[in-house]
Amino acid sequence: MEDSKMNVFVWDMDETLVLLKSLITGAYAKPFNGSKDLQKGIEIGKTWENQILRICDDHFFYEQIESCNKPYVDAMREYDDGLDLSDYDFGNDGFVGSSFDDDDNKRKLAYRHRLIANKYKKGLRSVFGEKMIKSWDNLYEVTDDFTDNSGLCGGMCKWKQRFHKFKNTECERYCNFRLINPSLVKCLLFRLDDLISYDNVYSSWEVGKYQCFSLIKERFNGPNVQFCAIGDGWEECEAAENMQWPFVQMDPGPVSTSHRFPGLTLETLGHYIGVVYGGESDDDDDDDDDDE
Repeated sequence: MEDSKMNVFVWDMDETLVLLKSLITGAYAKPFNGSKDLQKGIEIGKTWENQILRICDDHFFYEQIESCNKPYVDAMREYDDGLDLSDYDFGNDGFVGSSFDDDDNKRKLAYRHRLIANKYKKGLRSVFGEKMIKSWDNLYEVTDDFTDNSGLCGGMCKWKQRFHKFKNTECERYCNFRLINPSLVKCLLFRLDDLISYDNVYSSWEVGKYQCFSLIKERFNGPNVQFCAIGDGWEECEAAENMQWPFVQMDPGPVSTSHRFPGLTLETLGHYIGVVYGGESDDDDDDDDDDE
């Protein structure tokens, strides 16, 4: 239909879609007043952090491209000449990061971005064996048990079901991580890759959150597009306000007057969108009776 609306949700991933930093610092467990083992939560968080960094180093060129972060993977596509990379030697091609910002170096960076994107599209099983996948499955279970199914897989399963029901919905996500490739690795490890494609992952580290939001708006902007930002910090709140987007404040804590993932419903999101853009949401969320 001509007047059909597209909803673009811009998620801050950390402490909104997945819990990690608050596990590492102990901030997640402290409000439970001793009912959760603080040290166990810290160990779980550090285990995830080590897994993310190891995969970045071994498979996603972390050390090579650390100094030339881009806000999204396809940012260098214009420099990619389409060379077959099957036998390409990434370790000896003379790539020097951001030291020399010439077209030859940009082309080599584009090659790395293309390989990263292809690995993301293929998924973890194309890179790692069943033994490693099994160890992650065990870590998922431990994490979900510790966070009452709100930290990783349990909460995300509910949201996958909801977004597949939400009409005309694009799910954009940006994150405030050091580099774009750790963000992609997080998506893979936390099983978000079937919900969020590699080109829908952004990093605000270099450009800032307002510019990151502007890039997303430029990509999707149109007369029937509605944006909604979701996060837990003042920076994304301020950026959303400057963009004149609705902003949904999240809180991962156990007791909160604001929204807590995964209990946030599509009905609630529709209300926020309606307040800013006008009109009533056509989307109903019938499966939320059992959510916190």
